[in-house]
Amino acid sequence: MSTKKTSLKDIAQRAGVSSALVSYVLNGKEKESRVGQEIARKIKDIAAELNYQPNHLAKSLRSGKTHTIGLIIADISNPFFANIARVVEDEAKRNGYTVIIGSSDERADKSEDLLNVLINRQVDGFIIVSSEGSEGQSQYLKERGIPFVLLDRYFPELETNYVSTDHYRASYEAGVHLINNNYHRIGMLAYNSQMFHMQERIRGYWDALRDHGISFKSAWLKPVNLSQIEQEVRSAIDDLRSPEIAVDAVIFATYSLALNALKYINELQINVPEDLAIVSFGQAEVFELYYCPITYVRQPIGLLGQKAVELLMREFKHRQSPISQLLMEAELVVRASSKAK
Repeated sequence: MSTKKTSLKDIAQRAGVSSALVSYVLNGKEKESRVGQEIARKIKDIAAELNYQPNHLAKSLRSGKTHTIGLIIADISNPFFANIARVVEDEAKRNGYTVIIGSSDERADKSEDLLNVLINRQVDGFIIVSSEGSEGQSQYLKERGIPFVLLDRYFPELETNYVSTDHYRASYEAGVHLINNNYHRIGMLAYNSQMFHMQERIRGYWDALRDHGISFKSAWLKPVNLSQIEQEVRSAIDDLRSPEIAVDAVIFATYSLALNALKYINELQINVPEDLAIVSFGQAEVFELYYCPITYVRQPIGLLGQKAVELLMREFKHRQSPISQLLMEAELVVRASSKAK
C-alpha cells in the first residue's frame, strides 16, 4: 500500500490559496509576506491535519543550507555537558535548526574525526567545547570559512567567537569564600592540562590565597591525569591529608574530580566539613544528595547555550560580523560542606 506524501499544492487547494502563500507560511515568513494571522493559522492547521512533512533535502539543495548544527562536547556523561547539549538543542530548534551531537571524550583526535564527519554531512556550522591540543581545528574552520562558536573553553591567542564562564573569577570567589570561613590551608585538585579554562581556575585559586596573605605551598596543588583519574585522586587526597601537608579545605576544579574524591573521602570516613571543607566546580544533583551538601560553583548553563546559538545564528546571517567573545559570571552556591569553622 503506497501513501502519497502531502504536497504544498494539496494544502493550497484545501485552504483556497496559492502554493507560494503556503510555502511562505510554512517557512515562517508570513510576516514578511504580510499574510493575515487567520489564514496563516488555517494553513498550519491543514498542514498538521494532512501530516505534511517538508522535503528538507530538496530545500537544502536549493538553499545550499542543511539547517543542521554540529555540537561537539567534551564528555556526554558529565551532567554539565549533557545539560548544555539540551539547551543548545532546544535553542537551535527554536531557530529552525537540528543539532547533531558528538562527544570527543576530551581527545583532540576524536574531536577532529567528528569535525570531518560533520563537515561531510554538510552541517551549516559548529558549536564546540574544545579539547586539549585542538587549536588547529579552530584554525582550520576559520580558514575554510565555516561558522563556529567555541563554548566554555577557548584559546586566548585565537581570534574566534566564544561564550564562556569567567573561570578565573569563579575560582577566585571559591577561594575567598573558604578563607572568609577561616580555612587557611586550602588545597586544589585540577586536571594536569594546559587548557586555558583549567589554568584560569588554578590562577584564581592562587590569587585568592595571595591576596589574603596566605603563602601558597606547591604541595597544596595536585595535578591529576584524566586517564588515571581514580588512582591519582586517591593519591592526591592521601597526600593532602598527610600530617606534613594537612590541608583543612579542598577546591575541586571539576565535577569528575569531586565525584572520585567524595567516594574516597567516604571510604576514609573523613568528616565534611569538620575534617575537610569542600568546594567544587560543576553542578549536579549528587552534590545536593551527599550527606553534607556540597558548596559548588554553578555555571550559567542556560545562558551559555543560548548565547552560543545566538552567536552562531548571527554568523549564518552576517558572515562578516565582528568577533564576539563573551565571559559570564558563575554563582557560588553555598551549602554545608564549607561552613565557617
